[in-house]
Amino acid sequence: MLKQRVITALALLAILLPALFYPSAWPFATVALVLIAAAAWEWGRLNAAGPMRSGLMGVACGLACGLAWYAGWLTQPFPWLWGLTGAAWVLGGSYLLATGVPGWPKLPEPARWVIGWVALCLAWLAVAQARVIGINFLLSALVLVWVADIAAYFAGKAFGTRFFRRKLAPSISPGKSWEGALGGMLGVLILGVVWTQVEAAFGVAPAERSVYGQLAARHGFAVMLAGLVFLSAMSVVGDLVESLVKRSAGVKDSSALLPGHGGVLDRIDALLPVLPLAMMLVNYSR
Repeated sequence: MLKQRVITALALLAILLPALFYPSAWPFATVALVLIAAAAWEWGRLNAAGPMRSGLMGVACGLACGLAWYAGWLTQPFPWLWGLTGAAWVLGGSYLLATGVPGWPKLPEPARWVIGWVALCLAWLAVAQARVIGINFLLSALVLVWVADIAAYFAGKAFGTRFFRRKLAPSISPGKSWEGALGGMLGVLILGVVWTQVEAAFGVAPAERSVYGQLAARHGFAVMLAGLVFLSAMSVVGDLVESLVKRSAGVKDSSALLPGHGGVLDRIDALLPVLPLAMMLVNYSR
C-alpha cells in the first residue's frame, strides 16, 4: 500500500511540477482541467448518476471549463462571482453539515449532481486564475490546505479529545476532533506569518505576493490572520462535505483512479471551498 502511494505521488509530481513552473499558465490549467473532469465523473458515481451520466458529467465539466477559458475568464476578476461562491459555501456547507448524512439523500438527485458540478467548475476557474496571478499566489493557497491538514492530524494525535469531549463531526468523520481543527488553524497562522516575513525579506513585488501577503498589504496583519483562520475552517468544511457524500454512498474512497490515494475528490476536497474563497478575499481587497 505504501509503495503504491509513493509511486502514485511521484507520478503526479512528475506531471504537476513541470506544469506548475512552466512560464505560461496553460499547462497547469490543462492538467487541472483533466483532474476536475475526473472529479466530476467521481461525483456522479457517488450520487447514483450511473456510468453513462457520470461520464457525461465529467465531459460536461471539462467542456464548461474549456469554454470559460476560451471566453477569457482566466484574466477576469469576477468579484461578484467569488462573493456568491463564498456565500454558497458558507451557508450551503453549514446546512449540509447540520443535516448530516441523512439529509444528503433527501435532496433530489439532479440537485446533487448540479451542486457538485458547479463546485468543481468554480474550483477549476479559481485554481486557473490563481496560476495566472502567479506561482507564489497559487502555492500559498495550496500549501495552506496541506499545512492545515497535516497540523490537524498531528494535533489530533497529540491531544485527542483532551479539551473537547465531543468530536468535531462524529457521524460524518469520527476521526476528526476540535483539537485537530484548532491545531490546523494554528499551523496555518504560523505559515502565514513566516511566508509574509520571507516575502518582505526578499522584497517580493505586491502583484507577485501570496494570498497572505496581498491580504496583509491591503488590510493589515490582523485582517490577514482572520482571513487565514476563515480559510482553514473552510478547508475542514470541504473535507467534511465530501466525507458526508461518501458516507451517504457507503464508500470509503471516491474512486480508485489514484492507486494508494483513492480518487481525485479525496485529494482535492478541502481545496474546493478554499480556492474560490481565496479569490474572493483577494478580489474584494483590491
